[in-house]
Amino acid sequence: MRGRIADVFDSIQGEGLYLGEKQIFVRFFGCNLRCSYCDTKLNYYKEYEAPDLFNEIDSYPPEFHSVSFTGGEPLMQCDFLKEVLILTKGKNYRNYLETNGVLFNELKEVIERIDIVAMDCKLPSSTGEFPCWKAHRRFLEIASSKEVFVKMVICNSTQTQDVLESLNLIRETNPAVTVILQPNSNEGGFMLEGKLEYYSALCAESSLASCIIPQMHKIIELR
Repeated sequence: MRGRIADVFDSIQGEGLYLGEKQIFVRFFGCNLRCSYCDTKLNYYKEYEAPDLFNEIDSYPPEFHSVSFTGGEPLMQCDFLKEVLILTKGKNYRNYLETNGVLFNELKEVIERIDIVAMDCKLPSSTGEFPCWKAHRRFLEIASSKEVFVKMVICNSTQTQDVLESLNLIRETNPAVTVILQPNSNEGGFMLEGKLEYYSALCAESSLASCIIPQMHKIIELR
């Protein structure tokens, strides 16, 4: 079995709860969504067999927190991902999955070997996509067997009703989850700042922990 991988590199995690941690990034090619704010336009990939990809991961010095499987959407290549996770887990590496939080059947196939799930909650008024609430609920149920946090990208277009829907979903499924409110890096201004502060207050009203964390790797110009 061969997987389509756009890139393998080491850098510092620039988003979410593990901001600042050194990771090996494995960027999978292809995604099942087309979010309007997407900042990862992939047009090239290299094919790997699982042992070859593992050897490349294993070639980096061992001083890293975890291996970040990102994309694109890694779960689109579930069978190949599973083969790689077996190898990285065999070396006692932490497996960190960055995912759009939709492909819950595929998550079931790999969750046993995942340590940390960084799950997106796709707000339709942010993404321009159809709502994914049912898929997100089922995904979070499965992901909650491991460490998980949820990221929402907040845009000038984001509607409060979408945020309330997502907070209700999280509160009913796993109220221990931390919500990351991530401003769209292509936007700014007082309206976006006001939305972030207001949505943070909504999280508190829902008894959910939250953090406002921008994409720091872009701010400090890291890969």
